[in-house]
Amino acid sequence: MNNFTPEDMIRYLYNEMTAEEAQTLTRALEADWSLKEKFEVLKQAMSSLDTLHYSPRPQAINAILQYADATKPVEH
Repeated sequence: MNNFTPEDMIRYLYNEMTAEEAQTLTRALEADWSLKEKFEVLKQAMSSLDTLHYSPRPQAINAILQYADATKPVEH
């Protein structure tokens, strides 16, 4: 039996495996409920990535603006 890593399963989710590797992992997922549970956790995590929204903290934006203002060239 093969030992599949989380990285292997991520490659599977992103269709980055060869056909032979994918077929082997598919069979392993069908036969090993523990592996299937781990795979489902990764699959759910992958689907939640699309719903995440990132934005910088207001303090970071203010620091950038203050730096830009302080280093602004003097106009004549």
